Amino acid sequence: MPDEPEAIGLLALMLLSESRRPARRNPDGTMVRLADQDRSRWNKALIIEGHQLVRACLRSHQPGPFQVQAAIAAVHADAPTAEATDWAQIIGPIRPLYSLRPPPCCCPERSVAVAELHGPAEGLAALAAIAPARSTPTSHTTRRRADLLARAGRRHEALGAYDRAIELTTYAVERAFLVRQRAAL
Repeated sequence: MPDEPEAIGLLALMLLSESRRPARRNPDGTMVRLADQDRSRWNKALIIEGHQLVRACLRSHQPGPFQVQAAIAAVHADAPTAEATDWAQIIGPIRPLYSLRPPPCCCPERSVAVAELHGPAEGLAALAAIAPARSTPTSHTTRRRADLLARAGRRHEALGAYDRAIELTTYAVERAFLVRQRAAL
């Protein structure tokens, strides 16, 4: 399926995700948030290839979940710093697809983009809007909620959300990261 837009989108997503791998962990193995990653360590060749594939997907006019996720990853890859991320570009193009069938892992990410543009209260509202679509919370969604609650100054609720995210995660590195984030409150 070399010409299938979703297959191309998946490859683009994989390349863009892999491009950030060298910066995802500290030398001691601890997790580094995207906003805190040293972007000079990102693999530029993989980013260029991922961008080419994302553009090919966009020309197909057949959006799908992998293509949307790849487009979001491409926007992050374009930003020289976390502060320079074009959050409106992350939210805008995915709106039509999001309203039809939200890609599960984009839902919490969309709430982060909304929070960056409009504040943590709006991000929490965006995250709450997806709750009916999910019968069981995930550690990823719960972690995003905890982060947004902390940013909104709702410390007590954030502590509880971090506890729940710690309980839900199955990855030791993520658990250690969440424990550190909770302790920082």
